[in-house]
Amino acid sequence: MSENQPSAPPTVLRLPGYTKAEQDEILGNGDDPFGVAEAGLAWLPKEEHFGVTLGDRLVAHAGLLRLPLAIGDTRTEVVGVGGVAVAPQERGRGMARLVVAAALHHARTMGPQHALLFCRPPLVPLYQRLGWHPLDQEVLVEQPESRVVTMPLRTMVTPLRDNAAWPSGPVRLFSLPM
Repeated sequence: MSENQPSAPPTVLRLPGYTKAEQDEILGNGDDPFGVAEAGLAWLPKEEHFGVTLGDRLVAHAGLLRLPLAIGDTRTEVVGVGGVAVAPQERGRGMARLVVAAALHHARTMGPQHALLFCRPPLVPLYQRLGWHPLDQEVLVEQPESRVVTMPLRTMVTPLRDNAAWPSGPVRLFSLPM
């Protein structure tokens, strides 16, 4: 597209699925597209998918998954948000805001009081601008072979209901991270 032509407005949609080819369309096919390989973690696939298209090109994605966890002595569930991706050439144009807002709109229908995500420290300010809050305590997550490890990435939460307050206490995810 030439510089003179107006670009198509972004379209936000729920995706029927999300393939490796679609991820590659957004991020390229590098070995570590999310920059988290050094964490050495196994991750769960997401069950619900949302995207942003410009014309016929997928330029952003966010996935959701309902997960069991404990906060202190209280067992509950959260909606895990993961696989958030924005094409490098579209960053800074509000695509993350669009796709995360669409995902959270759906997350509010899923039942849990909060959404949770894990991110690299440089992305914390972006998520804070989107209404997320960093947790200051360690979060334990499961890994293969019945291992439980401390999440090395930053954990962030956002309420899905008015007046939903995150309880105090240690956090333990009863699954692989999303």
